[in-house]
Amino acid sequence: MKINWGTGIVLAFIGFIGFILYFVVRMSTDDRANHDLVTEEYYKAELSYQKQIDDSESATEMNANLKVEKTEEGLVISFPERFDPQKITGTVSLYRPSNKHLDSNFPISLSNTHLLIPDNRLVDGRWDITVQWQYEGKPFLHKQKLVY
Repeated sequence: MKINWGTGIVLAFIGFIGFILYFVVRMSTDDRANHDLVTEEYYKAELSYQKQIDDSESATEMNANLKVEKTEEGLVISFPERFDPQKITGTVSLYRPSNKHLDSNFPISLSNTHLLIPDNRLVDGRWDITVQWQYEGKPFLHKQKLVY
């Protein structure tokens, strides 16, 4: 049987469409492909984005920047020494982009200007750290990406 050029084009299209459909079905049913959103309530988080910008700018204006560093004991978050540690409140959020089960939140309670997150709580890899804190009612925000 001889195949003319019109039949060849139709067969090429059918082959290509079948190839694409195979990969679409395979990736949508594969358990290894994670299709979760970054946050559960994405749109609600987007509405509060301007507040995050304002809090971050107020930290820059008041020179209230934090220092986050990795040590042998764990992750140390250093607050400015000019602030009274007893008046600092807030939360530290650790977000792991590759696995949402490793995400965690810690309340801030300080006796000195340093907060230690123990090494056994953190797995090697990339972490997004968000520190939302208040000092005498004034909100501040610090965001940082860290490879631990």
